Amino acid sequence: MLILPGVGSFGSAMNNLKKLNLIEPIKSFIRSGRPYLGICLGLQLLFEESTEDGKHKGFGILKGKVIKFKFSKEERLSIPHMGWNTIEIKKENTFLNNKPMFYFVHSYFVEPTDTNIILTTTNYGIEFTSSILQDNIFATQFHPEKSGQSGLNILKSFIEQN
Repeated sequence: MLILPGVGSFGSAMNNLKKLNLIEPIKSFIRSGRPYLGICLGLQLLFEESTEDGKHKGFGILKGKVIKFKFSKEERLSIPHMGWNTIEIKKENTFLNNKPMFYFVHSYFVEPTDTNIILTTTNYGIEFTSSILQDNIFATQFHPEKSGQSGLNILKSFIEQN
């Protein structure tokens, strides 16, 4: 089992993982079929590219990109999206079975090419992907570790199932 949490910027994370020679071992681990949980940046790094701090390539495990929220002044929504928000469950799963509130801290979100991997969405001015589930990969944009009992339940469920 591998849990990749993340706080920080996409470009810096990829540069640091490259310096530490961790990119290929992480990709190999995920491709082996062993359980992977990505949290926030750990979700975003799974995709092909991000425009955070310039254009950067990600792991490319999943097709799609990471893009920044863009709101007009009239919309009065701050970036980063920070605080509690609800989720909308899109498919059957063993991690989430109701609609608890989760804690978010992010300016960028994933836009998967394959919408079948979307587990949940959240509305913050727009509807965006807030978690994905595909085979051995479960990843969230929200922070379970900052989301009280609901988040702890997700972490416990992931560990017990794997």
